[in-house]
Amino acid sequence: MKESAITIRLMRTDDFDAVVRIDEKVRNASRPEYYEMKFEKLFKTRDYLPASLVAEKEDGTVVGFVMGELYMGEYGIFQEEATLDTIGVDPDYQHMGIGKQLIDEFIDHLQKTGVQKIHTLVDWNNSKLIHFFSANRFVPSRTINLERPL
Repeated sequence: MKESAITIRLMRTDDFDAVVRIDEKVRNASRPEYYEMKFEKLFKTRDYLPASLVAEKEDGTVVGFVMGELYMGEYGIFQEEATLDTIGVDPDYQHMGIGKQLIDEFIDHLQKTGVQKIHTLVDWNNSKLIHFFSANRFVPSRTINLERPL
């Protein structure tokens, strides 16, 4: 598929079913509750600026998405950092550059709002995702995420 056949646009509320479908295909598990919470935060709160995009074929079929948050900060004070917390490309459309297009547009979108840094978390054992982010110029941060099982 040619890159020009894919359009990247801001996510809309009616993209919910497509996002859940793609995520289920990628993860082999359905998480509609997770996306209900994400869409609620994205479209119904004023504390965050929309930073979520979809990749759409010419026929309107959504084949990928990226979701993140740009926190407005306390008392409306803008913070120059954002998070990228969810990305998915339909497995039938992976390895065609769609993920890179999503990341590039996501970064362009955030840079226009003044963001200087994007954070994301990746499972240490997910070598494919680590490779994807590395290829898109993400590097390990200077902070370490610690956890303690209970």
